[in-house]
Amino acid sequence: MNPQDDSSPDSTAARVALWRALHVEVDAPPHVLEDTVGLRLLAPGSEWRERGDMDPGFTRPFRASIVARARFIEDLVAEQAGHGLTQYVILGAGLDTFAQRRPEIASRLHVFEVDPPAPQAWKRQRLDELGFGMPEWLRFVPIDFEARACWLDGLRKAGFDESKPAIVVSTGVSMYLSKEANAATLRQVAALAAGSMFAMTFLLPLDMAEPDVRPGLEMAGKGARASGTPFISFFKPQEMVLMARDAGFGDARHVSAADLTERYFKDRPDGLRPPVNAEELLLAKR
Repeated sequence: MNPQDDSSPDSTAARVALWRALHVEVDAPPHVLEDTVGLRLLAPGSEWRERGDMDPGFTRPFRASIVARARFIEDLVAEQAGHGLTQYVILGAGLDTFAQRRPEIASRLHVFEVDPPAPQAWKRQRLDELGFGMPEWLRFVPIDFEARACWLDGLRKAGFDESKPAIVVSTGVSMYLSKEANAATLRQVAALAAGSMFAMTFLLPLDMAEPDVRPGLEMAGKGARASGTPFISFFKPQEMVLMARDAGFGDARHVSAADLTERYFKDRPDGLRPPVNAEELLLAKR
């Protein structure tokens, strides 16, 4: 949920979408996630592969992490939809394309995408131009985070039913928020109906990362500072779990890179896997 100067997606959202497409283009099957819809939304031209932040070797562990976290969340949403859950909230949705790629699941839910107004309007226009449109079950919730607007108020106006459980996700956001703001989000989700779940990514302290990926993380941090959206929050896994429990979640656990590797990258001959102690996941249940 980075500050936005114009209507186009911010650089982080665009990079994530391109890395997801790069996984399909340069990594051997089976692909952990097949997503080229974000690439179609951006329509960057063929030269996008020549960007320094798209180098196949340098980006390898990071794109593995990006597709692993997305696949984990989508599997979780599919599982919960099978158990009768009907509300899915994406905080800082950016160029998320679940609704377009997985309509067989998404159409059984009310999907709420929460994002700043300008990039969300851009995305809506591009979805129309590509023929996806806006099905009734997909709700865009424009929230001006810089003005400290409440995302829960926006959800209510968009038809969110607080009497029913929801799965709420937040990926690639926590590092831009203060610890107090992250704790507030945890409390807000923990106050939702019983059975609600929260899945969020968090960045571990950079000195805990593997030596081969630390330069990439440091470069990302410098880029974030230069764009005016510095990384300000890092969490050790146990700290994140304790924060979730203190916020009111009855169950909270850390989903590590090792867990994701075992689940999605086991026995791959190319050795593709997400980096250890970089960006990992918290899964909490009300």
